[in-house]
Amino acid sequence: MNDFPFVQTRLSENRALRTFTKDVEEMDLVWHMDKEDRLITVLESDCWMLQLDNELPIILEVDKRYYIPKMTYHRVIKGFSDLVIEVQFHEPQ
Repeated sequence: MNDFPFVQTRLSENRALRTFTKDVEEMDLVWHMDKEDRLITVLESDCWMLQLDNELPIILEVDKRYYIPKMTYHRVIKGFSDLVIEVQFHEPQ
């Protein structure tokens, strides 16, 4: 059983490829925060959105990068096809 709504492939120590399928349950895309900064590069998306705490959702555009500061509540909102992102993260020292 996977505790996350995505499949992850580790690319390096601080990079991973994540795929959220179009069949993911919306209720599994929960508000959460991470203990490290994240830089997200969108590789595939069709109307998926990112929402940070106290902000309106924004559409995730292919080939664009999005910064998520550590300890910031955020979530993704489901689109129409799979969402594929590359995540670069920096763990706390």
